[in-house]
Amino acid sequence: MEPRQELPVQHFDHCPWLFGNEATGEQRLAQAERQRSVGGDSEVGERCYVAGSAAVFPDRLRLGDDSYIAAHAYVTGELTTGTDCTLNPFTVVRGTVMLGSGVRIGAHTSLLGFNHSTAPDRPVFRQPHTSRGIVVGDDVWIGSHVVVVDGVTIGDHCVIGAGAVVTKDLPEWTVAAGNPARPLRDRRDTANASPARAQGGDALARFAETARGQAADIVARCWDGERYADRPGAAPTVRAHCDAVEIADLLLATPPGQLDRGEHARRLSALQDPGTGLVPEFGAPLGATPSVPHDDGFPGEGPALYHVLSVGYALDLLGASFPHPVRGAREMTAEQLVARLERLPWRDGAWGAGAWIDSWATAAHWNLRRPDAEATRPGSLEALFGWLLTRADPRTGMWGSPSPVAGWLQVVNGHYRLTRGSFAQFGLEVPHPRRVVDAVLEHARDLRHFGAGRENACNVLDVAHPLWLCTRQLGGDTGGDGGYRSAEIRAWAERQLAAALPRWQDGRGFGFGPGTSGPGPEPGLQGTEMWLAIVWLLADLLGRSDALGYRPRGVHRPEPVHDGPPRT
Repeated sequence: MEPRQELPVQHFDHCPWLFGNEATGEQRLAQAERQRSVGGDSEVGERCYVAGSAAVFPDRLRLGDDSYIAAHAYVTGELTTGTDCTLNPFTVVRGTVMLGSGVRIGAHTSLLGFNHSTAPDRPVFRQPHTSRGIVVGDDVWIGSHVVVVDGVTIGDHCVIGAGAVVTKDLPEWTVAAGNPARPLRDRRDTANASPARAQGGDALARFAETARGQAADIVARCWDGERYADRPGAAPTVRAHCDAVEIADLLLATPPGQLDRGEHARRLSALQDPGTGLVPEFGAPLGATPSVPHDDGFPGEGPALYHVLSVGYALDLLGASFPHPVRGAREMTAEQLVARLERLPWRDGAWGAGAWIDSWATAAHWNLRRPDAEATRPGSLEALFGWLLTRADPRTGMWGSPSPVAGWLQVVNGHYRLTRGSFAQFGLEVPHPRRVVDAVLEHARDLRHFGAGRENACNVLDVAHPLWLCTRQLGGDTGGDGGYRSAEIRAWAERQLAAALPRWQDGRGFGFGPGTSGPGPEPGLQGTEMWLAIVWLLADLLGRSDALGYRPRGVHRPEPVHDGPPRT
């Protein structure tokens, strides 16, 4: 076999993506010197390439990691890029230009972040320059021979067709072309896209293969040597450990590699307070919970509520269980439970009310699996389901009402949490399923929560699960068109799936998303765990979940854990 020929520098200038794998040591030293020689106030990130034939004369340059400036590009002024940005051959970037991450700029394209004034009192060549700047968001593809003029903002996820002249702002997810450029469609509208672009089984299989191949590293990056944090640099949390267990189980069918199965179970079991049966957050003293228990023995808010779900299911996946009963569920009488349900903040905090029921019902579930004593006081579980069935609004299928400020957000998200822990977990039918579908689809059209770039894992999950649950209850054919409002459900699922898969960040997983709830947009364990479950639900609504090769078994499992009504 003949030795591979050394590629000349000119080849890398035109194909800089080859440099990282094929450059010689001498060529790497020369590239490092090339980057140091770039003038102005310049900082070039890791694994970047700046072509020797490119005319790069910036006043200020910030080139993000894994980015390149290819052959014969012309760069002046102030250029700032995120990571993974490419300026292909013969591109022109001048004036003040800011690029997000994952931006692709085609050959012979010009981004002109400056202009001349045009007053009639002097020749054009004597006119002063003006500059409002150009801003390009994340995940944007600008085709070849495009011109973007000063003052334009291009939103995240846009695609600009070859030869376009962009003179006005483009909102997120816009596909645009023409002179002047005009919006053609929303990039997420897969119904009007070519079949090759649709999120079919092949795309799901490729996604799952990628996620599976990176799962171990994503979990490992969140291990600080002793405990798990949601993401590097964050404080360790109980939930992060549970999310790591869920991700590893879902994608690798094994516990996270940092500890053996027995040690994972031992550490999580040791977190439970034997007096209350609750799990406090790290740093809270044993025997205390982050929120003061009520006189009926069960807390009203705080991490301990969710830990009933996350720690309980993580232990279950590890083949273990809580060592102690959750006493607030075991000892609460039917009368106390009904009084508590009446006091929950249904008017202005339906989400929190639903979360409380989710936690209490899940605690009852774990108690039911114990062989040593009763799960709850006689009649308590029956009282729970009786109260819920008689209080559901027959017009909406919901508990609570929408508000002018938040719309359906609190009510729909509360419905998901409530029904997850009660009806879905215990294998019972939710009341008024058609009205639930109506309300949830109305909520899903609210641009305050589902506008471009505004979706987060919580809000998408809290629509996807009720639609999935009601579709099956109403006898809708999975992925078919015969169920109640099935065409609208499928269209929504297609749009969300098309938007969700590109959010995966290699080696980091999914970010939770924007908003005041949750850990934010940075990739981490919570976002990854939740979006993996969401992708499955969306794919299953479309009849394609088999392509993923995984099925949630923890907190977001689709199957009930009890067959038929509970008996206490």
